[in-house]
Amino acid sequence: MNILEELQWRGLVADCTDSAELSKKLSSGPVVLYAGFDPTADSLHIGSLVPLLALRRFQLLGHHPIAIAGGATGSIGDPSGKSQERQLLMREVISANIAKVKDQLRRLLDFETKANPARLLDNASWTENISFLEFLRDIGKHFSVNQMIAKESVRARMEDREVGISYTEFSYMLLQAFDFYVLCRDLNCELQIGGTDQWGNITAGIDLTRKKLACPVYGLTLPLITNSDGTKFGKTEAGAIWLDVTRTSVYKFYQYWVRVDDRDVIRYLKFFTFLTSDEITELEKQHGQNPGARMAHKALAKAVTDLVHGPDATAEAMRASEILFGGELGGISEGTFKEIVGEVPTKELPQSDLNGAGKPLVELLVHGGLSGSKGQARKDIEGGGVYVNNVREQNFQRAVSSNDLLFGKHLLLRKGKRNYVILTAK
Repeated sequence: MNILEELQWRGLVADCTDSAELSKKLSSGPVVLYAGFDPTADSLHIGSLVPLLALRRFQLLGHHPIAIAGGATGSIGDPSGKSQERQLLMREVISANIAKVKDQLRRLLDFETKANPARLLDNASWTENISFLEFLRDIGKHFSVNQMIAKESVRARMEDREVGISYTEFSYMLLQAFDFYVLCRDLNCELQIGGTDQWGNITAGIDLTRKKLACPVYGLTLPLITNSDGTKFGKTEAGAIWLDVTRTSVYKFYQYWVRVDDRDVIRYLKFFTFLTSDEITELEKQHGQNPGARMAHKALAKAVTDLVHGPDATAEAMRASEILFGGELGGISEGTFKEIVGEVPTKELPQSDLNGAGKPLVELLVHGGLSGSKGQARKDIEGGGVYVNNVREQNFQRAVSSNDLLFGKHLLLRKGKRNYVILTAK
């Protein structure tokens, strides 16, 4: 299977400037391609995974990927898909963002292989020494304002009279086009990939490169992902899902994928993993036969979390997830356990109540709201339905002391399969 066939069966081809010629080019040998990632924040979000993993798919099939951290374009702001002007960032902020984004790009591309190592570049390196007059004379003269206005990203903003578009953002496509021209001239780059919102910028780069270098180059767009229920992909009530662990914990990252809509899970296995067609077909079969087992969801969550955070972090996130299904607490870190605290009801308890012999379990069950009275708590315990730190307890005379606290602070109580409360000693 060649790379275009690979992308097509995964549903990852939205449009292409010349699919027949590009297919011939890709079949004749390795090509150099690139995708750009503007550092508008100190982390990429999961929407960036589509083009980033596409670069990796190309690399796995022998092609030469370039990831651009947009130090130049990021200082302007891309109007594509935006209804309002972006807030301009200070140079220091952009530099700090680039440093973070570069680390994330390095995790997902292979920069060490001798055959076709990925390259990571900053487009500020070829724009910062060009004067405004030079840019207008050498690049700007190749662009028709009429054609620029016709681009969807520009036209949509111009039609909104209250917002409009500044000259700064209007010029963005010239900078991105300049990137393609420079990469083709210096590194023989022949293909640019990006989301469908980048079509206008990509075709602008193709036009400029052909005019300046008289050589054919190509553009390929990948679909912008939406959820089946109409909500925006990568968004939750708490906000965007980021690749940086300080913005989105590994546990919450893993949980996002475990909880995707049943209608989306097979699509997302194709979009965001490197599982084969046979493997995904088998998961689709299992999902159809027993959707409650969520085998496809778990495979998706593991695969994506492995890619972004590594197998060790994934294993801990999986252990944390299992805790809420009765899994053992051994080996879990305090940081990961704190993520669980946010998933279940939490109540405070005076630390003094647990000193010495401690406090009767029946009273703690009532305090935590798991039992309506001490009499009911006794019946619940004797019936085998009560768990202390996920260990069944059937002695109604059991007292809980400070020695039972997890990390010296927390007590996890459960009644039945899914009724949890965490008591935090203060």
